[in-house]
Amino acid sequence: MPTNRTARAAVAGGVLLTLLTGCAATDEFATPAPGDTLGTLPAAHVHAVAVDPGDGALLLATHEGLITVADDGRPAAVGPVIDLMGFTVAGPDHYLASGHPGLRTDLPNPVGLIESTDGGETWAPLSRAGESDFHALTALPGGGALGYDGALRRTADGTTWEQLAIPAEPHTLTATPDGHVLATTGAGLLRSTDAGATWAPVDDVPLLQVVTWSGDGTAAVGITPDGAVWTSTDAAASWTQRGQLDGAPQAVAATTADGELRVLVATDHGLLESTDGGATFTTLLST
Repeated sequence: MPTNRTARAAVAGGVLLTLLTGCAATDEFATPAPGDTLGTLPAAHVHAVAVDPGDGALLLATHEGLITVADDGRPAAVGPVIDLMGFTVAGPDHYLASGHPGLRTDLPNPVGLIESTDGGETWAPLSRAGESDFHALTALPGGGALGYDGALRRTADGTTWEQLAIPAEPHTLTATPDGHVLATTGAGLLRSTDAGATWAPVDDVPLLQVVTWSGDGTAAVGITPDGAVWTSTDAAASWTQRGQLDGAPQAVAATTADGELRVLVATDHGLLESTDGGATFTTLLST
């Protein structure tokens, strides 16, 4: 994984409904001594895992802010303390998020939709400040976003929103570069081919707790509450079970390179990585 962020990183349905509950506002991220952070997942709950498409940086959006994980396995806090309930990568160094500010972070509560264009170092409010806490959030093509704050909302420009219908409350939302969206819900997996305007159930796949598209949209990865890893390579039409995790997933991310699917999963037991399409996993960070 590239390391050019080292300088600024100095330092089943009931299960789904339970995980939709919010986190309270937090105080500053407590960074352990350098030797203590190696190989250890931060104690703060991980709401999202992501990979920056520009430099390949591994990102953890947590209850106490954004964390980067360096090549040597050292996690480090980036930017202000914000409970990042929703987090999505819109492009290189370009992130969208939602949630609650830390006690010494000068943002409204909830923060609405906020944006960073410097890799999480600073954040600026875009819209719905004091109104929305998007627990599910995904970037859409052209600078838009789709989020759920008790209602499904879509924006094309980050400021003006429209409310859309969805058959069930989404736990996670994930979109491809061309606007195909997946949503995990207590009623099963839903798919939209028009950026969230209409939805249809996906058949022959078990109840998934979390789901993600790979960055290029060629593959989808979903994980059940009991840790079964499922993948699809045909726009989520059909799914195949690949592997099994020892624990429930908190968040998942996926990338593809040279035809290989890489899967990253945060669980209660640590941050895990698969380089064989989800069949087997190794531990990057333990708890």
